Amino acid sequence: MFLLCETPIDPAALARALTHAGAGACATFEGWVRDSNEGRRVVRLDYQAYASLAQAEGARILAEAREKFAIIDARCVHRIGALAIGDPAVWVGATAAHRDAAFAACRYVIDEVKKRVPIWKNEHYANGESGWLHPDNTPVAELS
Repeated sequence: MFLLCETPIDPAALARALTHAGAGACATFEGWVRDSNEGRRVVRLDYQAYASLAQAEGARILAEAREKFAIIDARCVHRIGALAIGDPAVWVGATAAHRDAAFAACRYVIDEVKKRVPIWKNEHYANGESGWLHPDNTPVAELS
């Protein structure tokens, strides 16, 4: 399951949904909105996505993780819309019989989502300015 949502992410509920009798491990990753980036004070973020393409690519990434790693399940939820400092922006979870597979799948999913899923982040700064960021958190203006 790959999901874009405009409501707060509930990491505990998402982890519970991965419960499986054959799972000996659950690895999760949470990405939170932080209050600074590149020396600038951040006051909030806005995420936008090309929803249909994001859903399709996110589902492909999860399917790849299931093929590459000995996992039972993997899920990813990414927020869109306005987020406050401290809000979870993205959550990934993977379950497996053993921890190595769960960790590897979780890492693979978040890395691929950041690279391939069309989700854009607009940071809003304390000085009133804002800026769109590349997935590696580089301001888009610096990439030209």
